[in-house]
Amino acid sequence: MTDQAVDVSGRTGVRETGRTDSQFFGRQRELKSLRADIERAGLDTMAGRKGKRPRVLLVAGRPGSGRTSLADELAQGLTDDYPDGVLRARLTLPGGERVPTVDTARELLGALAVVAPPGEGEDELTERVREALSVRRVVLLLDDAADAEQVEPLLPDAADCLVVATATGPLTGIPDVRPCTLGGLDTAAGVELLGRFTGNVRITVDPRTAESLVEECGGQPSALVLVGGWLAARPKDSVADAAKKLRELPGDDTWLPRVAPPAPPQSDAGSEDSEEPGEARRAVPAEQPAAPRQLVRAFRFVYESLPAPAARILRLLALAPAGLADAHIASALAGCSVSAAQSTLDDFAALGLLRRLGPLYEVPGALAPLLRALMEDRDRPAEVQLARARMLERTVRQLQSCRAVTDPDGSPARKRLAGLPKSLRFPSAPAAAEWLRVRQPALIASARIAVEDGDLDTLARRLVAALVRALIAHRGAADAAAELYGLHQLVLSVAERRDLPREKAAALLNLADLDARTGRTEEALARYRAALEAGRAANDPFAISRAMESVGGAYQELGDWQRASDWYGRALAQRQSRGESADEARLYGRLGTVLTYAGNYGEALRNWRAAAAGHRRLGDLPGQARVLSEAARVQEYAGRPEESLRTCREAVEWARQAKDVRLQAALEIRLADTLDRLGDPAAAQLHRGSAERLLVDPASAYEIRSQSAKD
Repeated sequence: MTDQAVDVSGRTGVRETGRTDSQFFGRQRELKSLRADIERAGLDTMAGRKGKRPRVLLVAGRPGSGRTSLADELAQGLTDDYPDGVLRARLTLPGGERVPTVDTARELLGALAVVAPPGEGEDELTERVREALSVRRVVLLLDDAADAEQVEPLLPDAADCLVVATATGPLTGIPDVRPCTLGGLDTAAGVELLGRFTGNVRITVDPRTAESLVEECGGQPSALVLVGGWLAARPKDSVADAAKKLRELPGDDTWLPRVAPPAPPQSDAGSEDSEEPGEARRAVPAEQPAAPRQLVRAFRFVYESLPAPAARILRLLALAPAGLADAHIASALAGCSVSAAQSTLDDFAALGLLRRLGPLYEVPGALAPLLRALMEDRDRPAEVQLARARMLERTVRQLQSCRAVTDPDGSPARKRLAGLPKSLRFPSAPAAAEWLRVRQPALIASARIAVEDGDLDTLARRLVAALVRALIAHRGAADAAAELYGLHQLVLSVAERRDLPREKAAALLNLADLDARTGRTEEALARYRAALEAGRAANDPFAISRAMESVGGAYQELGDWQRASDWYGRALAQRQSRGESADEARLYGRLGTVLTYAGNYGEALRNWRAAAAGHRRLGDLPGQARVLSEAARVQEYAGRPEESLRTCREAVEWARQAKDVRLQAALEIRLADTLDRLGDPAAAQLHRGSAERLLVDPASAYEIRSQSAKD
């Protein structure tokens, strides 16, 4: 095997579009071969056809072999040929869970600045990815693929892109894949890697021992990084000391239990194949290959050199959501101070046990199953569950602080924020927004962990609620709609598992609203009806009324005026029975709207008049003016122009009394339009002039005039 590609700077994130400062070296022959494979004739070319799909290169190797670093180096070296950049997605999490294809597709679409409606399924999202890539020249790097089923849906429908995948074995099922299989380092490259940690002096004084140490590690890059980190932390120890200690480790294969993927979470909400509305799709653990024996020995060598408190923190990092941790997560897991946790994380990164990703630390995929196996073997289940609960509780408090910093000074939330420890407070709203942006993948993973656990449902509900509020506060409901959709699905799964009809109704209403906003009216209608049943089971009048009105809105969107008016009538009766006057007035207006669409102008006018009376009783003069304006429109449709003119004048007068200048101007323009249709252009011009005088800003006048023309 030729020299090994190694990037000792660590990974740069979930996706990259530019070159970062790395210390990659070696594996030049493999790089040259992979580059040659890009242009080499494929099956289509040999058959005399132009390829319809991109070339797929596969970098295969066991965990810790450097496959990701080689793929990164290849991709970044091709940016001149692929000017639209490098897109990177991770297909397997450090714990071994497969990343759902819908999540991968959304990640790629986000990197491409392509907006996808919330709630879209796998087929729709992957189609959007393929369409977006079909007009670009990019390198698509799919890291740690479990099988071809993860890769195939994302392949662009054009030959101008290049796909580079990393995996443990072949991607059977994808035609014409060009594989490059990696093994261990050759001796020279391994010695060079050690020298990056030890400096040249300790290598040159004993080159033979350095070579034997490389052989002892089987040339595995990850193993050598661990041993090199151990030597870097002990400048007085020689390479011979490390080699001796490594050889003296007993050959006990039972030191670490058999590494197996985590069991899929069980839930009463349904099986993983269920397609019931609102069920959150869970990641499925991939079949994880056993870590190389040399890597296990090197890990044991470093692990057993750690003090007991540090070793415990390292084991508990197996619980880090999405394999990502910071000082707060480590502090909560271990029950130690934030400063002590930060120092320990820095030590782990220096030893090669963690990778730095900006303000976060990542558990390397090759080490994650080893940490989990150690945790399950050395820590009692009750202690592990307590650590997980502490981590989630800390996350809830951070999210509450993140949202509270957006409230005005003196608000109750800001007062509560002042009482939190300094380490949990944010200096400003922009700082909180950046924290939320950087940690969003880990925060969403935390929510999923809490829900899938099954024993922490109270914490799960609090965590999801806090995350929803923080996302809305910093990004707005529209921008965060895709994330909110997934979070509401998590709430729904907890509500169904725990038989919580009130929470179920709320989750279904939120999901249905997002469905309705993205044009999936039939899906929204089904969820609104389910929410109505859940609201009745919970005896929740608010949920019942809200669901009834929303069912009416869905039928209105579908153009079924009869059913829409029927459901609005039910919602109106519900509101009247509770004395909810504002909602009653609004529902009279909604009834007036659908009856107008249905051509039932007499009944529509009665409802608009009732709505106007309701707004008048509430002292809502602008609302009364708007409703009267709609009533005037219906009178005009009904062929009663004189009545329409009187009603429109009445609406203008109420707007004037309300001192709502913009509303008054808009109604003056509508009155002018009515006069034009009645054949009185002179009077119409007077009212348009009045509207112009009401509005000092000409742009505002133009906006109102344009809107009136549309009406």
